[in-house]
Amino acid sequence: MTKDTPQIRFKGFTDAWEQRKLGEVANIFSGGTPSRKCEDFWDGHIPWVTTAEVHYQPIAVTKEKITQLGLDNSAAKLLPIGTILMAMIGQGKTRGQVAVLEIEAATNQNNANIVVDENTSSHFVYFQLEGSYEKLRNLSSSAGQGSLNLDLIRRYKVSYVSDIQEQAAIGSFFATLDKLITLQQRKLEALQKLKQGYLQQLFPQEGETVPRVRFAGFCGEWESKKLGEVAGVVMGQSPDSKNYTDNPKDYILVQGNADMKNGRVTPRVWTTQVTKSANKGDLIISVRAPVGDIGKTDYDVVLGRGVAAVKGNEFIYQTLMGMKLFGYWERVSSGSTFESINSSDLKDAEILYPSHSEQVVIGLFFHTIDKQITAQSQKVKQLQRLKAAYLQRMFV
Repeated sequence: MTKDTPQIRFKGFTDAWEQRKLGEVANIFSGGTPSRKCEDFWDGHIPWVTTAEVHYQPIAVTKEKITQLGLDNSAAKLLPIGTILMAMIGQGKTRGQVAVLEIEAATNQNNANIVVDENTSSHFVYFQLEGSYEKLRNLSSSAGQGSLNLDLIRRYKVSYVSDIQEQAAIGSFFATLDKLITLQQRKLEALQKLKQGYLQQLFPQEGETVPRVRFAGFCGEWESKKLGEVAGVVMGQSPDSKNYTDNPKDYILVQGNADMKNGRVTPRVWTTQVTKSANKGDLIISVRAPVGDIGKTDYDVVLGRGVAAVKGNEFIYQTLMGMKLFGYWERVSSGSTFESINSSDLKDAEILYPSHSEQVVIGLFFHTIDKQITAQSQKVKQLQRLKAAYLQRMFV
């Protein structure tokens, strides 16, 4: 296998691949923004895309629209379906992200509009650029600036094969894979919304003492309790930073929500100093912005000042999830200059408490849903990893 041939290739294609500048196979230019001072330029019928909307998804709807008058009196241009958009600037991860237009639309000046020529498949180029995200980010950094520009993008080299049918086959393959990922992502979102609905129905809402939906065999009002009365609470205390390490043999340090993913503590930082600690199976809740993020720990951990440990059962865990979801902690911490809660806020938080047997049934029910959500999340991640692997192997 020569280096100008992809590792994986569809049968029947034998043409050699080469490196071409993107500007050799596409017309690349930026958009524009009509004056905000002129009301006649806005709220028209022409979709208008900002960099915030460029995020590896086909664009069929935009947040804003401009008028024909706005288009005619600005640098904005009406772009054809299939145009590839690349964000040239943007906060966080935005710069270097791409999307494809499924509608005719205009863009602002911070997007590079990539219109491929008649001998090139837009999806073939799009998916290659998607797989080149980090390279594009580094390209702007190596140029001594925090943004991309049209010249850098035009000179960026892509792998290219002249056979339009092979291009189309590759583009179609990744488009189909994207649809599958989207389908599985929607299933995940549906499960998450289902759980949210059950949290509203199976726990009493504000001002109520019984849930709106109840498992058979249970009756009577739930009792109001303070969290500290039914569960042990340990507030965190950060070790001295000089004792932080990256050695997994040391103690796992949990400082905030950055150390929790998908409802579980994910080791990221370690320490040689033990201040306050939590045991395997404890619940970990963030007490600094964002307040109320909740997770479980599968390890004995050291608690930093950004978190606290709650020694509670599955019912308490789901209760705390509902409190976060429905804004309880935002109300408690409102008015402070920095969103946070203290020991009293946490221990004095009022929860409604049913009998132990009803707690067990409710906890088991939500635990089952959580397992389904975790399994579905894994399906999405597996497909995303599969796509990433194919992106590496199907382009030179």
